[in-house]
Amino acid sequence: MEISVDVPPYLRVHKDGTVERMAGIQVVPAGLDPNTNIVSKDILVIPEAAVTARLYRPNFTPQNAKLPLVIYFHGGAFCISSPSDPLYHNSLNKLVAESNVVALSLNYRLAPEHPLPTAYQDSWAAIQWVASQAKAQEDWFGDYVDFERVFLAGDSAGANIGHYMALKLNGVSKNDFDLKVKGLVMVNPYFWGKEAIGAEITDPERKKMVDVWWGFVCPSEKGNDDPLINPFVEEAPSVEGVACEKVLVIVAEKDILRERGKLYHKMLSNSGWKGKAEFYETLGEDHVFHIFNPDCDKAKSLIKRIADFINEQTVNV
Repeated sequence: MEISVDVPPYLRVHKDGTVERMAGIQVVPAGLDPNTNIVSKDILVIPEAAVTARLYRPNFTPQNAKLPLVIYFHGGAFCISSPSDPLYHNSLNKLVAESNVVALSLNYRLAPEHPLPTAYQDSWAAIQWVASQAKAQEDWFGDYVDFERVFLAGDSAGANIGHYMALKLNGVSKNDFDLKVKGLVMVNPYFWGKEAIGAEITDPERKKMVDVWWGFVCPSEKGNDDPLINPFVEEAPSVEGVACEKVLVIVAEKDILRERGKLYHKMLSNSGWKGKAEFYETLGEDHVFHIFNPDCDKAKSLIKRIADFINEQTVNV
């Protein structure tokens, strides 16, 4: 079949409209992970759109113990992967085990079948659904979740989603949302822009590759300076509106997106935002290395850093 659009290394679209994904297409079922003793199950969170999520919790939790909740948005440039991808399923098992939390990993709809802003809309609807569980209480939420200790987290495109969800929470009243988002974890956030900065200048081939991605998933006249992908442009919402107490920005030294993550942390730190901005860099590694090589020492250190961030937030709560 003839190819009409090629988006390496993720997918291609054939002229008959068929989408052929080359990555993020494997799936594993939910259930008990014997390596971490974490149990998971799939649930429906947005019935009208058939959007699901995968819930995780420790297999053995003391009776009446309430744990922090992590709402997780996976990466994949908004066009590949899912919570049931073996790489993400494994990573969430490890994160939940290390952090001692309940996690919800959202299976938001993907481009190009569902162009942006669909992923953002699904993510917001999922947060609203989670807030509704403080009263309706799906059994795991009712038994194990402390709705006063909620965290947003994600890697790459998922970190981008987390940022905009934290902005959208600004101004939401307690009457509307019976939960408290205390922190945001952004691993190798996918932000971009038309003008090259830092290492992007000396790596034109990778810059050109990344340039293509956004135009594919988000048809926009503003291209890579659309505020959704470039939070540093003038028309983008101010980071001062990030509605949580603490943000952890994680970058990798060899990641082409590293400069944007550093700039985000700097912008947040220098803004009028009242929270605490933390920064962590993994030397010698590339984009989301911890997903692809989860058992290396640096990946274990990254997961532990996230766990420490979550549990630091819960001290004396």
